[in-house]
Amino acid sequence: MDIDASEIVIQDFSTNLNEKYSGNEFNYHTTEGEAQNFLARGILWLLQGLHNIFGIDVHPGFAKLIEMIIYIILISATIYFLIKLLIGKDAVSFFRKKNTLVAPIHSTEEHIDTIDLNELIKNALQEKNYRLAIRYMYLKALQELSIKNLITYHFEKTNTDYKREIDDVSIRQNFNRISYLYDYIWYGEFELNEQGYTNAKESFDQLSIKIKNIG
Repeated sequence: MDIDASEIVIQDFSTNLNEKYSGNEFNYHTTEGEAQNFLARGILWLLQGLHNIFGIDVHPGFAKLIEMIIYIILISATIYFLIKLLIGKDAVSFFRKKNTLVAPIHSTEEHIDTIDLNELIKNALQEKNYRLAIRYMYLKALQELSIKNLITYHFEKTNTDYKREIDDVSIRQNFNRISYLYDYIWYGEFELNEQGYTNAKESFDQLSIKIKNIG
């Protein structure tokens, strides 16, 4: 049997191994690469920058908390824009509590000619609910048109249906104007103040005068 007679060389290891091998590539307690997504790696990079520049050490649990908060914000923003895209209106109003003061009018059960809309308008104004007052004023316009036989009222008809029934050009144009105001204020949930109500009321008053002047 051959015996290895080569000379043995004793290597002297450096005593500053901790300083020499202290980079991130030698940190085996951190999960990197494919195991982390882009957001987690970005947060880790940011925290490492804080450590390198300011010497700030951040607990790993805090980094996880930041990641969760960012996820919540991103998910909430995505839901907001999806709702806005689907319902075609301000998404905030989708989450906002709806106005519980609803017109006590059952259009499917009683004819509009039997409703005291002047009293309803008065009550709405006393409560400073100008948006509801506009709703009643629009119903009053339909009531006046129906009484004069300028339209045939039915709860399933649309503004366009009524407009087609009005032969008088001036009244039809004025009705088109108040229909626009009503849709914008009521269905658009436009928050109306007293001055805005006064401005809108002028168009309703003009139509009312024209209807009364019809023989």
